[in-house]
Amino acid sequence: MVGSTGADVLHSNPNLRHVDSNPSKECLGEPGPIYFGEGLDEDSLVPEIEESLRRLKDRQLTSLEPTEEINVGTEEEPRILKIGTSLDPTQRVRMIDFLTRYQEVFAGSYADLPGLDPSIVKHFLPLDTEKFPPKRQQLRRQRASPLLRIKEEVVKQINAGFLEVCNYSEWVANIVPVEKKDGRVRVCVDYRDLNKASPKDNFPLPHIDILVDNTARHALFSFMDGFS
Repeated sequence: MVGSTGADVLHSNPNLRHVDSNPSKECLGEPGPIYFGEGLDEDSLVPEIEESLRRLKDRQLTSLEPTEEINVGTEEEPRILKIGTSLDPTQRVRMIDFLTRYQEVFAGSYADLPGLDPSIVKHFLPLDTEKFPPKRQQLRRQRASPLLRIKEEVVKQINAGFLEVCNYSEWVANIVPVEKKDGRVRVCVDYRDLNKASPKDNFPLPHIDILVDNTARHALFSFMDGFS
């Protein structure tokens, strides 16, 4: 509105006029700060904003990006990996070339994971056995359907050298099978009693917010999914 004071007022909320919340003439007569805003040209919109607006328009409100399978090996010995489908043609070619050159970094089976030499590093569990004596959990009954798949996974890890047979152990924990979406079973272990006896780590994993902030102003970032 334009009042007798000669001051122009721009209402951001027109409903204020209906509740008599207009600024008084005395306030309009006082000098105040002036703010200038500059609009963003459509041609200068960054690709991330354009993609976000497109997904919002198409109601694709998901962070799960479609993927495609690529073979970085040979026809005789294929090595299948997955990459995102949102890469432009140049990025896609460079990504496939990069993965092909370093394909030995990615494991396709347990046999491709030789492990670290003990001369390089060894891992120990510092346990407070004075406050938390060793505990053997009572055997937890399992459903009959996943028993065979649990046995197959345990045998597979024993053959790969990840597990070894131990007799008369002081610590005994139950297996907790978790069924995956593809029907396979992830063999987990109930280590809650063992965790109670383990000292708290003074240097925990980085917070997710810190990891996200570290990706700022980077053109590309990738996620790696470890399999089991």
